[in-house]
Amino acid sequence: MQRTSFTRRGALGVGAAALALALSACGASGGDATTATPDPENPVVVKVGANPVPHARILEFVDENLAQQAGIDLEIQEFDDYQLPNTALDEGSIDANFYMHGPFFEAQVRDRNLEMEHGEGVHIEPYAAFSRQIQSVDELQDGATIAITNDPGNQPRALKMLEQAGLLEGIEDDSAALTLTDEQNPRGFSFEENQPEILVQIVDDPAVDLAIINGNYFIQAGMKLDDALVVEEISGENPYANFLAWREGERTPAIEKLDELLHSPEVKQYIEETWPGGDVVPAF
Repeated sequence: MQRTSFTRRGALGVGAAALALALSACGASGGDATTATPDPENPVVVKVGANPVPHARILEFVDENLAQQAGIDLEIQEFDDYQLPNTALDEGSIDANFYMHGPFFEAQVRDRNLEMEHGEGVHIEPYAAFSRQIQSVDELQDGATIAITNDPGNQPRALKMLEQAGLLEGIEDDSAALTLTDEQNPRGFSFEENQPEILVQIVDDPAVDLAIINGNYFIQAGMKLDDALVVEEISGENPYANFLAWREGERTPAIEKLDELLHSPEVKQYIEETWPGGDVVPAF
């Protein structure tokens, strides 16, 4: 397994140069991911972009325990934000990515004019709200400041979680924090939008009473659901299961095999044993 990390500061390095490198390296080890049938004697290299936790860790488990006998060789590239993995996929420097859920995928396809497809959900990371200022949401004062993602694919999800906690009312699939009506936000909470990857830092700001943080980021920061004041309810049908995605029309035999492995009993058991507290939950 080869593993590369990317951060926002490295974004300028991902583009034409990365695409040229990827194309020149195609077939350097193993088969060609675009056409080859997976073969344990000549594994097909599949380059997958993922957020570090839990996505890259799940892919590492697959690569170390399941991939070789299935005829694929994973090259995992880690990205610390939610935009670069789709940039890399669109440009062709990776074959697939593993970090999105349905509403975010749909927003990306619509807003960035991307041509992508995806498989079935693999796991869910419950959204959660944390605070350094209060011990319970019962202590939350009217007009309190709540930090929330600026990502339109995830913001309604965060607002619905607050509605489940009895803090908001009448939240719709297209609701936005900064345009809530008085009826939807009867207690007059003030919302502060931030990039999702920095919300784990914002929670320490004394001016912020509550911060709603994506599961992958609070897990990566060493936080757990046990520390949260509000946790998303994930029972029943849930649209937020993360899945493998690839360019439209390019579901190759190797990508199909990887998607199959991500839905294997071994992966389900790995998720349950690695995150027994429910921070990551199998979706199959």
